[in-house]
Amino acid sequence: MSDGTGDGQEPMDRRAAGDGGGAGEGAAERGRGLRYQIRRLYDWVLHWADTPHGLTALFLLAFAESSFFPIPPDPLLLALCLGASKRSLRFAGIATLASVTGGMLGYAIGAGAWSVAEPLFFSYVPGVSAEAFENVRAFYDRNGFAAVFLAGLTPIPYKVFTLASGVFGINFGVFVLASVLSRGFRFFVLAALVYRFGPPIERFIDQHFDRLVILFSVLLVGGFIAIEFFL
Repeated sequence: MSDGTGDGQEPMDRRAAGDGGGAGEGAAERGRGLRYQIRRLYDWVLHWADTPHGLTALFLLAFAESSFFPIPPDPLLLALCLGASKRSLRFAGIATLASVTGGMLGYAIGAGAWSVAEPLFFSYVPGVSAEAFENVRAFYDRNGFAAVFLAGLTPIPYKVFTLASGVFGINFGVFVLASVLSRGFRFFVLAALVYRFGPPIERFIDQHFDRLVILFSVLLVGGFIAIEFFL
């Protein structure tokens, strides 16, 4: 009887020990899963550069990122510019137009349909939360133009500001001007660098692609964190 109890206790002890370490392993596994999902989505975005639909994809991606899509258009813009550096400025113009137009849609959703759209956005769109909106409200109270401009220029999720601009009733002209200046500056600087230094930049990206993906992911997550802690 004693041996049987001992034999039965040992697996139980091992299971208990396994449970103790399971939380850490589970967190690590979730972290790896998130990085894998980001990389898959990132690769999916980039693959459009090698298709005949690259320009259409750039427009749709820049448009969607302004209100709900989590990946910004910069990686696809960069890939298209590297593939045809002489057309870089044209690509930047398309990305700017699409992004500002998508921002207008976000503004319209915030101004006219937020009571219906709010639960969907808070539940399913990364970076869009009630807490983020309250932080953005405080930032708007200080300077609405700067809020939109910084969101359009930096990794801070632009979509939060486009939606919040409509919800809080920021002047539409100010919103559009800040969006055009910030998104245009961001995309045209990237395109101009490729236009001027195309081959060296392409070699640099090829050599450090994995590190750049990690950096991009850090900036993406950092933008969401900035909404929570710094606004």
